Amino acid sequence: MIETSYKKRLEQVKTFLNNNDAKLISHYYVDSEIQRLTEDTGGCVADSLQMAKFGTQQKEKNLIIAGVRFMGETAKILNPEKNIYVLDKDATCSLDDSCEVNSFKQFCEKYPNREIVVYANTSAEVKAISDWVVTSSIAIPLVENLASRGKKIIWAPDKYLGSYIQDQTGIDMIMWDGACIVHEEYKTIELKKLIEELGDCEVLVHPESPRSIIQLADVVGSTTKLINASKISKSKNIIVATEKGIFYQMKKLSPNKNFIEAPTEGEGATCKSCGRCPWMHLNTFDKLMSVINQKNEINLNEKTIVHAKKSINRMVEFEDKYYQKNKRAS
Repeated sequence: MIETSYKKRLEQVKTFLNNNDAKLISHYYVDSEIQRLTEDTGGCVADSLQMAKFGTQQKEKNLIIAGVRFMGETAKILNPEKNIYVLDKDATCSLDDSCEVNSFKQFCEKYPNREIVVYANTSAEVKAISDWVVTSSIAIPLVENLASRGKKIIWAPDKYLGSYIQDQTGIDMIMWDGACIVHEEYKTIELKKLIEELGDCEVLVHPESPRSIIQLADVVGSTTKLINASKISKSKNIIVATEKGIFYQMKKLSPNKNFIEAPTEGEGATCKSCGRCPWMHLNTFDKLMSVINQKNEINLNEKTIVHAKKSINRMVEFEDKYYQKNKRAS
């Protein structure tokens, strides 16, 4: 019955996309049904940068982004000639929200001789006043390159990812005080207990997590790196410290492994998110089927697009050169 219902929805989505000259592009964190519909209609499920790059290769004039708002903005920056739609404009990101452009601009003005490096989880306006945009997969080699050239940087918005990058590269960094409400919730004592209880397990951690969680990890990396690590792991039990939506891809690759959420409950827990991104879960089938309208379209002014594209393209060019020399594992 469930599979019959899915096949019906798949046909509806195929017809909808065809009638609207549209392509569906989704993030690893949205619900499994949306990811599956994306794959089965020839779309792309990936991290935010690969989502946007995929859009540049499509002939369709309309791109539908299942994720959060900054991902739609990045798609618009790299595809200004296309119409970009998000399933819900209220689907934001706590990191993006923590870094308002005027406040960040004033912060940066205090340190005029530093390069401004921002995480992809920021608004188009913040990207437009930055020198570099990075994703978690390319952040360390890019910052290592800057450090080798004697550069000092301003980092925003994620203080935990910033600390991890600083630990790995030794770069002189001034840090903005932002955090992801999902990754900040993971609890160290409870994770230690879970590791002891399971025995045979491997711990996969996204670097947006606190340092104490990262120190317990077997693998630290981007969503793509964690998916690859889950596939090659010899352990039966995989503890995952990132948004649970990623389990769909992991289970597909390793159906016989047990995937367990890193604990968010325990001493000091507030359970703001309980390991789930509330905004990713605003992406639903019903919203997909009514997405093409002015209310859901991403519009950015031309000046913002031009300046933000420069900082993104610098990363893309660095990434392309880096992976020409190094095997892509993340």
